[in-house]
Amino acid sequence: MLSEQLKEIFLRNKDPFIDILGQDEAKQGIKSALLMNRHIIIVGAPGIGKTTLAKNIAKLLQDIEVIEGCSYHCTSNQPICPSCKQSQKHKTVKLQGIKRFVRIQGSPDLTVEDLLGDIDPIKALKFGPLSLEAFTPGKIFKANNGVLFFDELNRCPEKLQNALLQVLEEGKATIGSYDVDFDVNLIFISTMNPEDTSTEKLSDVLLDRFDVIYMDYPESIDIEKKIVMMKGKKLANVNDELLNLMVYFIRLLRNDEKLEKKPSVRASIGLYERAQSNALLKGRKNVQFEDIKDVLVSVLSHRIRLKPSVRYLQSIEEYIKEQFHKNIEAAKWQNHLEEEQESGDLR
Repeated sequence: MLSEQLKEIFLRNKDPFIDILGQDEAKQGIKSALLMNRHIIIVGAPGIGKTTLAKNIAKLLQDIEVIEGCSYHCTSNQPICPSCKQSQKHKTVKLQGIKRFVRIQGSPDLTVEDLLGDIDPIKALKFGPLSLEAFTPGKIFKANNGVLFFDELNRCPEKLQNALLQVLEEGKATIGSYDVDFDVNLIFISTMNPEDTSTEKLSDVLLDRFDVIYMDYPESIDIEKKIVMMKGKKLANVNDELLNLMVYFIRLLRNDEKLEKKPSVRASIGLYERAQSNALLKGRKNVQFEDIKDVLVSVLSHRIRLKPSVRYLQSIEEYIKEQFHKNIEAAKWQNHLEEEQESGDLR
């Protein structure tokens, strides 16, 4: 079981998720759930590191010898597909954990065949329509011995939810007119965005098969600054004062009750990168205040959304400029930053 591999790592290293800064409570919950081989739903706003965390888990998995060319990532001692079961001799190749990371993007257009697989008509003519040799595996089978990452699970249609429930409950997948035994060994991690209202409601029966882990925005301005510097591209020099300004402004907007959709860490990274490119295009190696101001609307206008009661009174462009002027230009923002850091209110 994959949980046995992770058990050794978790007991040896208190924080093995090196790609994620902060989020200690979420990390602890993930480790606890994985040790018991539980399926996981990570709930959180966009841009807080849900995908990065799932990939980090895949990176922790040991390299394994898999049968070369097998779509199921079968191992010699534990083949699951008809072809590998019938063959006596296998040529194997080493496969890293991150190479066994399979992503499914939730969508209303996603079909059961995308998830589970389908009958290949050419193979059906050769082997027969009810033969397992005619079956082409979907992504869930391709995640064998790895991580299946289902991003935005709550965007998939009800029919697909029911098919997934059968897999999780019975270990079988119904494809066409026959059942396929589901013997794959995988870690199932999915995500949900609580801010997205245009989604399908997950049934209580399906939710009961998961443990839910909540992730929030970076706990402090210092952690968010480190994330920005770690993830953002470096083209020009950004002094600490201007970096503070950018991250402070984004975190300020997150606390504004006028906003229905909050800016994520991607907004902080966007300001950081675009301010640098502006400086570079103007022939400077150092970012200045005006470089930040000039890209505000471009970076933020599509990443935030005003509440209905506000958006009819003010455009998003006007809102951004007003907030920046009021909280940054017309105020001693550095003093505000120091006060917030001392009180711990700016989260």
